[in-house]
Formats: sequence, structure tokens, C-alpha cells
Amino acid sequence: MAFPANTVSQISSHLQSTLSLHPSSQWLQSFLSTQKSNIPLSSLLATARIRLLNSDLTSSLSTNSSTSSSSSSTSPAGNMTFPSDIHNADVKERRLPGPIALQILGVEDLTRSRWEQIEAIEAAERGEGTKGREVVRVVPEADGGGGGGGGGRAGGPAPRGGPSERGSGSCKVLMQDARGIMAFGIELKPVKGLSGGMSIGTKVVLRNVLVARGVLLLEPNTTTLLGGRIEASHKAWIDNRKAELRAGIGGMEGTRR
Repeated sequence: MAFPANTVSQISSHLQSTLSLHPSSQWLQSFLSTQKSNIPLSSLLATARIRLLNSDLTSSLSTNSSTSSSSSSTSPAGNMTFPSDIHNADVKERRLPGPIALQILGVEDLTRSRWEQIEAIEAAERGEGTKGREVVRVVPEADGGGGGGGGGRAGGPAPRGGPSERGSGSCKVLMQDARGIMAFGIELKPVKGLSGGMSIGTKVVLRNVLVARGVLLLEPNTTTLLGGRIEASHKAWIDNRKAELRAGIGGMEGTRR
């Protein structure tokens, strides 16, 4: 038995309205080909949400023909992306109306020492977060499997594998849009879910964000973390990042001798 004719449009509308993500028709068709046609629509929508958040946006999202460089009164036909001159340091500042869907490819907590960053990464690997001074277990999200599951918090603002609470600080993040364009962002004010131990591949939506000389200035009112993780990218980044931090510590100790 095949899916009803309007199933694709229902899934697409749900993901656009709840996540501000516009999946491509190819991704939607590929997703449906892995699902059973007799499962409830609510389960199908929840699974699609999780799968999209855990995907690589450069292959799963459609893109708008225009970039997020000017405001528009109509909803975009695809995901808005960075303007081609996003890295132009001669532009003192400008705002990008968005919404721009992004994924995080790297993160550095600028307020923590190298050892503290290693500890945060390893705590996230153990599934631990912090609540005040208390260490708590972070329950991983279900991935929806073959189309049957998905809880209400699946793909929510607290990315799996990373603490959802921390003290005020500042993170530097490398973000990529659906066209593959990358740009750095700096956290000006604490953004919920943004931390040195967060998952690589976490999806983010920016609205009305300020860009200063090619750098995105992130604040809670412009930055929304959706969750998600790209498993292969996350593992590779964790291994490389810990090696870089330990090498930096070793280099500092060598200069003291």
C-alpha cells in the first residue's frame, strides 16, 4: 500500500512550520522509501523531524535562489543562505533577515582553558551535563528507527551529547549553510544549548542576525538551536579536537622547561 498523495506535502509543511527547514523533494522521497505506509502520520512526522536534524543540510535541504541579504514579505520557496560576500571584512556591519538554516561544524569555548574544554568534551561523551554544580546524566534521544517512534522532545533545543546548561561565556562556532558556505560566529550573550561539548552537526536557525566584518554575532533573540547531530562529523571532530587541545597543552609545558 502506497502513501496518500499528499503525504510529501504534509511532511514538508510540518518541517517548515516547526523547524524553518525546507527539505528537498529528493530527501523527502528517499525518506519515505524507508518507511512503512501503514504507520500513523504523527509517528511519520516525528521520525522525519529526527532524520532531518541528523542529516547533512548540504544534501537534504532545498535552497532559495536568493540569499538572506534583504528583507522579504513572502515566505521563501527554499532555505535562505549566506550572501556570497559574507566574508567581506570591508562591510562594517549588516543584518541578515533570514531565516537561515545552518549546521555547526566546530565549536570552541573561549572562556575555558584547554583542560576544561577536554573535560567538557569527555563529559559529553559520557552523556553527562551540568545543572549548577551538580553533574547529571543526559538521556540520549531516540533516532526514530524505522518510522515508529519519536517523543515530544525529539530533536529539541538541547542537543544530544552535550550539556544544555552552562554559565555565561562565549563560544566561537563554525557554521555552514545549505549551499556549503561556511562562516564563523561569536556568542555575544549566552545562547541556550551552545557549549564547548555540544554535538557537531547541531542545526541552527538565524533570524535578523548582525554580521560585523564577516563574523556572525550570536544572541538569544537571533539564534535558535534545533538539535541534531551528524555522527561521522561528530566523531571525527571530537578525535581531532581533543588531539589539538592536548598538543597545545604539551607545547605550553615544553616552553616552561
